[in-house]
Formats: sequence, C-alpha cells, structure tokens
Amino acid sequence: MRGNPEVIDYLNMLIGGELAARDQYLIHSLMYEDWGLSKIFERINHEMQEEASHADAIIRRVLFLGGTPNMHRENIHVGEDVVSCLKADLALEYHVREKLVTGIKLCEDKGDYISRDILRQQLSDTEEDHTYWLEKQLRLIELMGLQNYIQAQI
Repeated sequence: MRGNPEVIDYLNMLIGGELAARDQYLIHSLMYEDWGLSKIFERINHEMQEEASHADAIIRRVLFLGGTPNMHRENIHVGEDVVSCLKADLALEYHVREKLVTGIKLCEDKGDYISRDILRQQLSDTEEDHTYWLEKQLRLIELMGLQNYIQAQI
C-alpha cells in the first residue's frame, strides 16, 4: 500500500524519538542495576522494552505504507544520579507526547486512521504510564527525601 508521503516522513521522525527513548531507558536501567537499585531497574527496563515495541510498531507501519524506515535516533540525555536520570526521562516523555499529538493530527488530516490509532495508543502509554510514573517518582523524592527513596528502591 502506498501511504501519504507526509505521514511517512512524520512517522520516520517519530522512529528516531522512540529509538532515543529506548536507548536512554536502557542506559538508565543499567545504571540503576549497577547502583544496586533493583526495583527502579526493573521498571525502567520494562519502559525500555515498551519503547522498543513502539519503535517496532512505527517501523512496521512505515514499511506497510511503502516507505523506508529511518533508523537514526535522536540524541539522548544520560543522567548522573537518580534524580537527573528521572528528570531526563520525564523531559523525553514530554517531548515524545508533543510529537505524538502533532502526528495524530497529521494522520487525521491525511485520512490515515490506522496510523492515527497506532499513535493514539502510544500517546496513551506515554501519558498514562510512562509520564505519570516518572512524575510520581519525583514527587516521592520530594515527599520522603532522596535517601529514603533510594533505600526503597533496593
């Protein structure tokens, strides 16, 4: 099937964001594991796998639409400690949310409702799962203090 070139280009741009999210979550999860923070490691490792599945879905859609997937990822921001890692991941999720919202509108305008629905599902994951969880962790750190939070992650 031949897809709309604007939609294919936009989906290709989104692939770069999903690959960046995957890689950023990967490095952060391994940092948490190295620091002995097994609970946050498990959660961020799960997030990394979800980002990989988001990239997979968009790549498959680009292929279906007759495009060639662009596998160049955006830059990542690696934190240096628990708080900076969480903040970097949250900033990334806000960025992804903004791009998904724009992509959903573009797909709607171009009549590509299947791509729109794929992006809507990813937006749901981004808002209701990833972003919410990261915001909650940062709130917990404010409420209980960093040392208590870190102790709870062991």
